[in-house]
Amino acid sequence: MRSRNPVFSRRGFSRDNGYAGNAAPQAGGPAVGTQGNPYAQGNPYAQPSGNPYAQNPYAQNAYTQQDLQQGAPPQAPATTGRMTMDDVVLRTASTLGTLVVTAALAWALLPVDSANINRSYGIGIGAMVIGMVLALVQSFKRKASPALILTYAAVEGVFLGVVSNIVDTHVASGAAMQAVIGTMAVFVGVLLAYKAGWIRVTRRFYGFVMAAALGFVLLMMVNLLFAVFGGGDGLGFRSGPLGILFGVIGIILGACFLALDFKQVEDGIAYGAPREEAWLAAFGLTLTLVWIYMEFLRLIAILNQSD
Repeated sequence: MRSRNPVFSRRGFSRDNGYAGNAAPQAGGPAVGTQGNPYAQGNPYAQPSGNPYAQNPYAQNAYTQQDLQQGAPPQAPATTGRMTMDDVVLRTASTLGTLVVTAALAWALLPVDSANINRSYGIGIGAMVIGMVLALVQSFKRKASPALILTYAAVEGVFLGVVSNIVDTHVASGAAMQAVIGTMAVFVGVLLAYKAGWIRVTRRFYGFVMAAALGFVLLMMVNLLFAVFGGGDGLGFRSGPLGILFGVIGIILGACFLALDFKQVEDGIAYGAPREEAWLAAFGLTLTLVWIYMEFLRLIAILNQSD
C-alpha cells in the first residue's frame, strides 16, 4: 500500500512490495471477490476480484478452501518477524522523541534575539532543507532505513525548534504550546473517529483527499513564487483572511492524511508486513504530524497578527 502523505510518497506499503499483492486464487480454488471480505469492502487498494491473502509470500501457512470461500482475513503468523501495533507505536515514539529532543535543544541553544536571530534562522532553514532531502531519499527507497529516518527527525526538530521559538518570541507568546496541543487534539480526534468507523478510507475518500492536497500544494507553490519574485506575501494565501482559510484547510487535509496513515498501518498488520516496515509507518506519521503542527503554528501567527 502506497503512502499518501501530503508532501512525500513512501514506498514501503505498496502492492509491488509483496505482502499486499492482490493475486488471484491458486488453480483449483474458487474465484473470490470483495464481497464478504472485511478488508476488501471499501478498500481503495483492493482489486475487484481475487483473494489478497491467497498468495501472500509472507504467510507461513496456506489458507484452507473454507478460508478462501469465506474471504477470511489473514491470521497472525505463529512465527516472529511480522509488524505489530506495538512495533509501530515504539518506532513512532522513537522518531517523535528524537524530533522533540532536538527541537528543545535548538530552542535552548539557538537564541532568536535581535543579535542572533539571523544566524539561528539560517541554521533552521538549513536544517529544513537537509530534512527535505533526507525525507525524499527515504521516500524513494524500497526499504526503511532507521538511521535515515531518525536523522531526518533530528534535523527536522532543529528547524521546528528555531521557527517555533521565533513565532513564540516575536509574534505570539505561547504559540508553540498551542500548536502542540492542537496537533495532539487532531491526532486523538482522528484516531477515535477512525476506530469508531466514522471515517472510512474508501476509494472515493482517497481520491478526494489526493486531489485536494494536489491543488493545495500547487496553490502554495504559486504563492511562494509570487512572493519570491514580487515581494510581500505573494497572492496573499498565507496572510489575512485568505491565510486563515488556507490554514484551516491545511489542518483538515492533515487530518485526512492521518486517516490514510492509520489505514496504512492497519492494512500492513493485516497483510503480515515485515517488522521493519513499522519504521515506514513511523516515518509517515511523523511527516503528517509535522505538517499539522506547522499549519497550526502558521494559523496562530496569522490570527495574532490580525489582532
